[in-house]
Amino acid sequence: MKKRTLSILLSAILAMGVLAGCGGGSTASNAEPAKEEATEEATEEATEEAASEEGKVLNIYVWNEEFRDRVVEYYPGYEKTDDTHGKIGDVEVVWNVTPNQDNAYQNHLDENLLKQADAAADDKIDMFLVEADYAIKYVDTEYTLPLSDLGITDADLSKQFQYTKDTVTDSNGQLKGISWQGCPGVLIYNREAAKEIFGTDDPDAVQEKVKDWDTFIASAKEVASKGYKMCASPDDYYRVFDFNKENKNVEDGKIVISPAFEKWISISKELYDAGAIGMANLWAEPDWSQGFYPDGKVFCYFGPAWLIDFCMKAEDETSIAAKGGWGATEGPQGFAWGGTWLCAAQGTDNPSLVKDIMLKICTDDEIMKKITVEKNDFVNNKPVMEEMAADENYHSAVLGGQNPLGMFLAGAENISELKITAYDQTFTETIQAAMKDYFQGNLPLDKALDNFYKGVVEKHPELTY
Repeated sequence: MKKRTLSILLSAILAMGVLAGCGGGSTASNAEPAKEEATEEATEEATEEAASEEGKVLNIYVWNEEFRDRVVEYYPGYEKTDDTHGKIGDVEVVWNVTPNQDNAYQNHLDENLLKQADAAADDKIDMFLVEADYAIKYVDTEYTLPLSDLGITDADLSKQFQYTKDTVTDSNGQLKGISWQGCPGVLIYNREAAKEIFGTDDPDAVQEKVKDWDTFIASAKEVASKGYKMCASPDDYYRVFDFNKENKNVEDGKIVISPAFEKWISISKELYDAGAIGMANLWAEPDWSQGFYPDGKVFCYFGPAWLIDFCMKAEDETSIAAKGGWGATEGPQGFAWGGTWLCAAQGTDNPSLVKDIMLKICTDDEIMKKITVEKNDFVNNKPVMEEMAADENYHSAVLGGQNPLGMFLAGAENISELKITAYDQTFTETIQAAMKDYFQGNLPLDKALDNFYKGVVEKHPELTY
């Protein structure tokens, strides 16, 4: 099967076989005992020998500090030097951080992956992170090592949710990435607003007000009548429709807008015209995050555990999150949003260390339980999540003492078919921007859609519509 590639240039390079001689996988495999009868002593000697032959600089490419913080806090023996440097034993760890917006992270990563085969040992990328929106772009090339080449086995990954493995499995059936988190989503609502508008902040009662999209629309208009916005942006619930779309965003090289997105467009226009939603851009400060504070007057957001823990300003004592003022309920439709996967770069000279970081952060029961307790993250470990969902002592301070893990767990177990392509980040950013002109009455729908198609093709001229 023909592999997807990073770009037209990268496709040509792969076709010429530039990467055919990239090394790294065999070293990791040799660090494992070759036969079952190998003694424990021989195994330890082989591991030590492999480690001694590895590089002294570990280069990790990321778009924010989330994974870095997990490694700093939970990987045994990590010593922090500063925000972009650390030490693991005698290995220097370098964090190369480039923001995700406007493809900046991918462009920077692509540029350096193209240099990987000829890069000096200390400059080689050892590990890089990918999101669901563009994971397949990388895992379906030879720039990523199969986890089996690192010596990671099916048994090591037996507790993980299947969809997290499907997302980073290439067209040849090889697993190319690993994640410590699962990302099923919920509707996150302002408890004080719920009491003011609906007379209760009970999750079951609030769910009755948002149980399907018709009910959601009616409740949004009620919310607006009380001086609130249902959401800060149509981007807030976009991911629900994205996850439930009927087809891939690109099929046979053609851009396709699914009926789910047509429904998102229709609902958003109705809600904006009713004054029930804002029109902020996702992540834009301060407009999008205004609802994280009482004066922002935003009723709800949609997101997974990482949005609750990582994005809702819980560190700011004036925020709703700091006061435990949010609640969570299922919302109109189940969905998942995002996730972060660790990939080993082809050509890494630190395969043993890359493997150990992956296994410690993404499969170790005790570490994953600590991440849940201390960070409220929903981790990629079904038994640990089942234990924590039933734990009466576990609660989310941001959610006012609520334990949302049962909702997240049910959502993760129901995630099956994934409709992902290498173009999803561009599709998402472009349609969200283009449709705002339509929602606000600046352009008719056909013109806004034309701008969307042209915007995607401008970045990916190989596509049609």
